[in-house]
Amino acid sequence: MEQYKRIKIQDHPEWAERAAKWFHEKWNIPQKAYEESMAECLKKKGAVPQWYIMLDWERIIAGLGVIENDFHNRKDLTPNVCAVYVEKEYRCQGIAGEMLDMACADFAGAGIDTLYLITDHTSFYERYGWEFLCMVQGDGEKEMTRMYRKESYVF
Repeated sequence: MEQYKRIKIQDHPEWAERAAKWFHEKWNIPQKAYEESMAECLKKKGAVPQWYIMLDWERIIAGLGVIENDFHNRKDLTPNVCAVYVEKEYRCQGIAGEMLDMACADFAGAGIDTLYLITDHTSFYERYGWEFLCMVQGDGEKEMTRMYRKESYVF
């Protein structure tokens, strides 16, 4: 994966608008919501929110964010990885795992050693060291969804 470039939006604000559009196209969440979160990321040097993308030349091929809460009832389980996506033709190359590791390392370096995420996947995240924690209620959802956590330690 040396051919792909890793971008932390906070360090590369020139990518914020394009990244917000890309995430909107993948998740059908209003682009403005991504723009606002990225603007918040850019104006402060705190840990949350953060946004990450991976490029193949100038094309965004993967991305994820870290926000306070990914729209679920367990507000105590924070911060949350969200919007994990890898373009179909780039899947099965370990890109998602690398992006997850990048976010975990970044947050561990900021003194936050545990991240959480919600997902309907039942085995995908375990491959990358995430462990199932509990079921949570998504905002406006009838069905419960799976909550995972990953603890990273800096020695």
